[in-house]
Amino acid sequence: MSQELIRIVDGIARDKNIEREQIYADIEQAIASGFRKHFDTEDTTEFQVALDRTNGAITATRNGEPLDLKIVGRIGAQTVKQVIIQLLRADERGAIYEEFKDRVGTIVTGTVARLEGNTMIISLGRAEAIMPRSEQIPGESHQPGERIQALILEVRDATSSVKIIATRSHREFIKKLFEREVPEVGERTIEIKELAREAGHRTKIAVSSIDSKIDAVGACVGVRGSRIKNIVEELNGEKIDIVRWNESSQIFISNALKPAEVAEVALCFELGRATVVVNEDQLSLAIGKRGQNVRLAARLTGWDVDILTPPEFQSGVQRLDATLKAIEGVNQEIVDKIIALGLIDVCDIEEVGAGPLVKELQLEETLAGTIVERCTAEAKIVATEKAAEKEAEALAKAKDGNTDTSKFLAALQGAGESPESDTAAQADQDQAAAGADEAGVEATAQPTSTGDDQGSGVAAGNEPEATSE
Repeated sequence: MSQELIRIVDGIARDKNIEREQIYADIEQAIASGFRKHFDTEDTTEFQVALDRTNGAITATRNGEPLDLKIVGRIGAQTVKQVIIQLLRADERGAIYEEFKDRVGTIVTGTVARLEGNTMIISLGRAEAIMPRSEQIPGESHQPGERIQALILEVRDATSSVKIIATRSHREFIKKLFEREVPEVGERTIEIKELAREAGHRTKIAVSSIDSKIDAVGACVGVRGSRIKNIVEELNGEKIDIVRWNESSQIFISNALKPAEVAEVALCFELGRATVVVNEDQLSLAIGKRGQNVRLAARLTGWDVDILTPPEFQSGVQRLDATLKAIEGVNQEIVDKIIALGLIDVCDIEEVGAGPLVKELQLEETLAGTIVERCTAEAKIVATEKAAEKEAEALAKAKDGNTDTSKFLAALQGAGESPESDTAAQADQDQAAAGADEAGVEATAQPTSTGDDQGSGVAAGNEPEATSE
């Protein structure tokens, strides 16, 4: 039995990844608990148990006096069993925690064990990770038994188990995929400066190389896109834009809005806003589907990006110019300095207030206050005009929605007829046809002119069909 105990301890140590010495200590502690149960005492120092690590022999004493293990009895033995199970579970939980706490932020490969509602349970061998719906990529679906890769986001040592939280939607998952697929990124020759992601849809990543001989973007893409292709396939087709990082915010913003071509970038540090001017043919490309491109560019650069066309940009500047020049004491030099601060619209001055004008341009507080007051009044006019434009657009769309009905009524009016006259004419023709049938003569319906531009006719007795364009 002694040697068999040694073999059992060795097997548990291998399977549970627990130190042998810890298992021996657990057995000694459990046997001592059995003696305390048998003698109905709570003194933890009264009983001493020693297990020989070489031959498995167990000796026990009570206050120095030898004890026979057989006196423990059935109830004591049951206590020993329960305590050993509890201690081994605690040891296993501790071993799992120690193993995975150092793997936070790394990619692991597991198997989908089961789905519990919207939560995915992933088997990682002797541990299980949970992936809440919020950490899954929208639109992805996985089946039990499917192999899956995920990033360990968090490891918590709970009371009864170790909770391992996995993710595929986190931005760090993208970084780790690049470190694995692009050796230069793993070796830190290429640095990922910034990353913005909308999981399942699109990711923008800014990269920079510390070696001038290595093209950061080209290295991440790989020969014929081989490297980026592997990452996109792992993400089930999520689009990835790799842009070149630059210390100049203006250049960086232009790069971040790729594939759109940017004409001009004006920065307002007071507002943290970048006004980007693009040509009409690049506007939809710069904004992206549902604003996705400009939204990700703003997250990537840290600037609030505002996209304008040249006419819109010039209109704002001209309105600001006219408003400022109407103020006594404001000349062209002051106007140019204000625009150089990135304040290219009366609404911008209303938003920043007089502080920057006094601090940056050294204007008198009275003059700065007057400028803000005039621009605020003009901004209200601009807001009113925009509201009127939106209302007109809404009315135009509503009018377009009633096109079919209006065309039908216009056709009737153009023919000098009404729905009632059409009904009367149809009744007359029906009566004439009935009379012809009685005389044994075949009645034929003659076309009646509708009076429309095409001169097309509508057969009598048939209602005209409305056409939608």
